Amino acid sequence: MFKPLIFYIGLRYTRAKRRTQFISFVTLASVLGIALSVTALITVLSVMNGFVGKISERMLSMTSHATITGRSGQLENWQALEQQLKNYPHVQGTAPFISGQVMINADRRVNGTMISGILPDVEPNVSEIADKMTSGKLSNLVAGEYGIILGEEQANYLGVMVGDKVTIISPQVNSTPAGVVPRMRRFTVVGTFKVGMYEYDRNMALIHMDDAAKLFRLENSVSAMRIKMDDLLNAPQITAALAKTFIEDYQVSDWTMAHDNFFQAIKMEKKVMSIILLLMVAVSAFNIVSTLIMVVTDKRSDIAILKTQGLTSASVMGIFMVLGTVIGLFGTILGVICGVLLAINAPDLVSSIEALFHVKFLNAQIYYISELPSELMWTDVVATAGMAFLLSILATIYPAWQAAKINPAEVLRYE
Repeated sequence: MFKPLIFYIGLRYTRAKRRTQFISFVTLASVLGIALSVTALITVLSVMNGFVGKISERMLSMTSHATITGRSGQLENWQALEQQLKNYPHVQGTAPFISGQVMINADRRVNGTMISGILPDVEPNVSEIADKMTSGKLSNLVAGEYGIILGEEQANYLGVMVGDKVTIISPQVNSTPAGVVPRMRRFTVVGTFKVGMYEYDRNMALIHMDDAAKLFRLENSVSAMRIKMDDLLNAPQITAALAKTFIEDYQVSDWTMAHDNFFQAIKMEKKVMSIILLLMVAVSAFNIVSTLIMVVTDKRSDIAILKTQGLTSASVMGIFMVLGTVIGLFGTILGVICGVLLAINAPDLVSSIEALFHVKFLNAQIYYISELPSELMWTDVVATAGMAFLLSILATIYPAWQAAKINPAEVLRYE
């Protein structure tokens, strides 16, 4: 079968003879170095993607796509605003709420938490909290009965279950003959929820909006109006249009503004990790330089003989570029295969290691989530493979150029 000469010779040099076993070992090390670097880069990028995706999903299950509040910090005459929003394009649902910081006391344990006063019948229009209930249901919140739904982590910390009583201590105060005392109210636990994000499961509680209005002494006003759009990704554009419509009366913000610092930090971390791991790929790719230099030194006689037979310097250069490219190609392909497999199976693998050695790699109090997420994006795979292969090709240029400069007369004089 016909093969172009430079490809034939270049591929033949990848197979070592007995006397060049060391060169063969260095070649294998170069392939494995590239493969490991590509595997690490694909896996880390997938974990970062999964982390952002999982955090975004859990944040948005509890928060709305956009929020409207009054410029004074409270939203008065919210019923009229709700009617306006129902007829606004791209708005799918609305729900008012009242929020405030309180302390929850139960059996000598105290926990600071964010109370959200909601309307149980309309809350599912803007959040997925109804699907996150682990006991009880939203409809258990009835105005005037002072029921409360706690995050599962918070309920465990306080040592309470459905039916138990907790005391809510508001930062607002009551004036009594004995002096100024914090405002307190007894609530009955009517349910628990689990979002899977520690910040919400430990530091958030739900009560009926009418009960919240009494607790915080709000009359005919709420903290804000939450809005759900028909397209999450278009929320910033729709929010900007809403802001122009209500520019004089209200403040409008979307979910990207509420968590902008967090997502910017994650994006920066992903870029930094990509650069660091790409440098690892570069170091591994440039191991090809030393490999090819050793091959050139070993094959000086062969090169000289080929040149005397009429092989041009460009062809000699091509032979060694083929050799280096093959090394880089094998390393890249092996790295992509291992990286994809590891990225897909990383959550299960980490869970198995945690169960086997009784350790916990992710502390929910620090990382917001307790399990390792992974989301493989083929754009990352293609970009990583392309960069690794390109660096491998660039690494072949100098050794190949050195091979092309060999003078046959000087080499064969001593043979």
